[in-house]
Amino acid sequence: MKSHIDPRSALTMAAAGGLLAIALVGDASALTRADCERDYRPQVGQAGKDVIWVPTPDELVQRMLTMARVTPQDTVFDLGAGDGKIAIAAGKLGATSFGIEYNPNMAKLANCMAQAEGVAGKTRIVQGDIFKEDFSKATVVTMYLLPELNLCVRHRLLAMKPGTRVTSNQFSMSDWKPDETSDNEGRTAYLWIVPAHVDAIWLIRSANGESTTVDLKQTFQAVTGEVIAGSQRLALTSASLRGNQLRFAFSDAAGVTRAFAGTVQGNQIDGSFRVGDADLKATGAVQGPLRLAMWAEILPQCKRFYGG
Repeated sequence: MKSHIDPRSALTMAAAGGLLAIALVGDASALTRADCERDYRPQVGQAGKDVIWVPTPDELVQRMLTMARVTPQDTVFDLGAGDGKIAIAAGKLGATSFGIEYNPNMAKLANCMAQAEGVAGKTRIVQGDIFKEDFSKATVVTMYLLPELNLCVRHRLLAMKPGTRVTSNQFSMSDWKPDETSDNEGRTAYLWIVPAHVDAIWLIRSANGESTTVDLKQTFQAVTGEVIAGSQRLALTSASLRGNQLRFAFSDAAGVTRAFAGTVQGNQIDGSFRVGDADLKATGAVQGPLRLAMWAEILPQCKRFYGG
């Protein structure tokens, strides 16, 4: 079950308690982190709804945001925001950032910390459940959860706009292999780029009138396939999918290598074929429906988090 409320209005309402506490300690511009912790100081290892609280080290926070290439144009959601550290760091980079935190005292503390760090205009924390709150508008999602919890939000991440960046501290997502991995002093950060769905037969027409029929097979961002040329099947080489950027190459019946690069927009694709030194514009469309993406479905063991 998923709420469909505007995340900004939800976060504003949820922050009201935190802002009231801020008003009580005096001039907001004079707030310090110590002021915020006066009434509530979390303890490392304290129990939460599904996880214990362990803050992400500052260096790893920066590495995660760097891997995700966060800019002021991004909307960042941190799942399990704790004291707001990651959301606040994203706000300092100029991004609009939100956090979802189940513990109401922690959510209030995080909003106070955002005020103390000078990013209250950029950063808000909502008290809520990551399995119920809507984070579908994010361009970047950050997480420090547990392996099972990563898997149980995975289907929601895969339903997001292609190109959305997802980073996780320490824990991966099983057979959804990361696009990038960064290791340092025993700590690992992972990055995934949400892939477009391309598992189908595509008809791509070049500007010179030639048509190419491509049968693509997909599991997460891994793609394989072949060109259908009459009775021949020509295997694709160097096929890759990063977000909505699709690339592949093949050797035609005359042995000429044709390399395609294009941008997927739903059931359409715009790009070009490179043949030798020449580039030919090309556009394509799915022939028939996309195939079912079982890899993007909710896992049976996760339904309990959604009331199933």
